[in-house]
Amino acid sequence: SSKQAATAQNVSPLLRSRRSFASARPQAGRPRPDPRPSPQGYYTRRGGVGESGDFVTSPEISPVFGELIGIWYVSEWIATGKPKAFQLVELGPGRGTLTHDILRVFNQLASLLSKCDVSIHLVEVSPKLSEIQALMLTGEKLQSNPEDKSAYMKGITKTGIPIFWYRDIQDVPQGYSFYLAHEFFDALPIHKFQRTEKGWREVLVDIDPEVPNRLRFVLAPSSTPATENFIQPEETRDHVEVCPEAGVLIQRLATRLEKDGGAALIADYGHDGTKTDTFRGFRNHKLHDVLKAPGTADLTADVDFSYLRKMTQGRTATLGPIKQREFLKNMGIDLRLQVLLQNSQDTTTQEQLLHSYDMLMNPKKMGDCFNFFALLPHHRLTHPDKKHNPQSRAPLVPVAGFGELLLK
Repeated sequence: SSKQAATAQNVSPLLRSRRSFASARPQAGRPRPDPRPSPQGYYTRRGGVGESGDFVTSPEISPVFGELIGIWYVSEWIATGKPKAFQLVELGPGRGTLTHDILRVFNQLASLLSKCDVSIHLVEVSPKLSEIQALMLTGEKLQSNPEDKSAYMKGITKTGIPIFWYRDIQDVPQGYSFYLAHEFFDALPIHKFQRTEKGWREVLVDIDPEVPNRLRFVLAPSSTPATENFIQPEETRDHVEVCPEAGVLIQRLATRLEKDGGAALIADYGHDGTKTDTFRGFRNHKLHDVLKAPGTADLTADVDFSYLRKMTQGRTATLGPIKQREFLKNMGIDLRLQVLLQNSQDTTTQEQLLHSYDMLMNPKKMGDCFNFFALLPHHRLTHPDKKHNPQSRAPLVPVAGFGELLLK
């Protein structure tokens, strides 16, 4: 309507996803002029993760999830010739549960990793969550060091590995690194666009003039800078969500992997360029109107993996996305479950194991909702002998998780 068009001219672009309305999940895509997150932010005030929060993640459901991801990184380390050092870098580590489970695997394989210099690097802007992570991973309440220009906090994990905290991925030191982003990209800000008779229009948030203290969605009256820059020319959908920060972050990951080696594993719910309107909110584990009580709910949008693939700009190879149940099955979750069930004499524990397995693997629960996607240097998937000797049959070590596990 003309009223909508008039009021839309002064509203700010849409939707800071989980960081909406001053929420404070790490702005990994760009440097922050002020490193202090807003005290009103969703993550700084509430935390959000776990049974008492607004949503539960896979690592909170079963430690097996983190164990298999830990094995994935060790497998890649072995496949690339066991470099003398690697950094494990997690983006938006939540309560630290996933890193905790990965560290347990590293500790169990200590003899294998004994000659490797391993360090942990967490990218987290929330003071509340970094405190929770420090307690879980080091057993101590660490003191923040504001004078340090890169890592604002550091310590030693319970298993004796150096650990560091950063506000931005660009502060993490260069070097052979394994990157991990579990339910991180869905929390980054999005722009929403709608195809109209007059061309693409951005969906914006406005104050409802008819209802006090209520927000509403409106269409921009004309093209915006985001409309001009973020819509792909070949786009066929009528409604599109684009996350520019995700594109910037992927480019930075791809550049680092191209230069230093390693791998990036991204696990999130999403699609391969097929879905349209996925922006939604969660509060107390139930769907929540994204425009109600700003800053009190977890806001999220499905990850467009086709966009992430495009944003690597060919610097790295990509694998996936594949469904979570396929990835975990390929990683040997069924075998791991049988071992745990055989070693457990407690009926309650066995029931919990089966319940958590069902949550992770059932297509109607997390099995088909979540996807795994990897970035790898091109040479990891192209045998060096092939360039000089195309007839070379020396087998490449397959990438774990993205192909069927063959037990010999």
